[in-house]
Amino acid sequence: MHEQHEIVNLIHAAKTDTQAADALIEKYMGFIRSETAKFIHRFPQDGMDDELSIAMFAFYESILGYDVKKGNFLSLAARNIKNRLIDHYRKEKRHSSSISLYEPAGDDDGHTTLLDKIEDTHNDVETFHHRTAAAEEIEEYGKQLQNFGISFSDVADNCPKQERTLQACGKILAYAKSHSAVLSAVAQTGKLPIAELSDNTGVEKKTLERHRKYLVAILIAYTNGYEIIRGHLCKISPDRKGGDSQ
Repeated sequence: MHEQHEIVNLIHAAKTDTQAADALIEKYMGFIRSETAKFIHRFPQDGMDDELSIAMFAFYESILGYDVKKGNFLSLAARNIKNRLIDHYRKEKRHSSSISLYEPAGDDDGHTTLLDKIEDTHNDVETFHHRTAAAEEIEEYGKQLQNFGISFSDVADNCPKQERTLQACGKILAYAKSHSAVLSAVAQTGKLPIAELSDNTGVEKKTLERHRKYLVAILIAYTNGYEIIRGHLCKISPDRKGGDSQ
């Protein structure tokens, strides 16, 4: 009972304080990893498994949407994580003709998956160095964002939800990548040159202002060699179609 009361208080603070939200996510990373592992049938690896990032976002959404009337928070968060991961796999399956490695391999017991049949070519040394590099890059990137008052939960919350808005952000990224002075200025000041970006891309200023933190994070990720970070932020694709701007 005391633990439930404590987490409710933490959730209440996290709803309006991004630093409190980040601290709560960090406090329950073990839980998030565990729920992810239940779904992918192995322990998720930082910087390598998209499922872990999706689970973290689902946990954060659970924080924002939680009400004590809904019951135990961790039970709710577990369901949300599972549902988000299911949605992710369904979306991936629709856009790919590849076979899921987690489908049954046809054995009599029905428990063996295709993944279990694949020869283990895992390189422990290579994986260790990759994870170490990812952790160091994430730490450095997080500190740079914090200098501008932006947290990882801000980026998740500010990420565009509609396709048309993603396309607009894609135009901003394309313009900034072809104008290094813009990237350098954003990396140094944490501010978007909204007038310049709007005039040269046709993206409305209100869209830039609404998604400022997300765009700053994306543009900073294209400086200082943040190779790993880029793959784990919400994907921008100027060629994607559909949806309404938000």
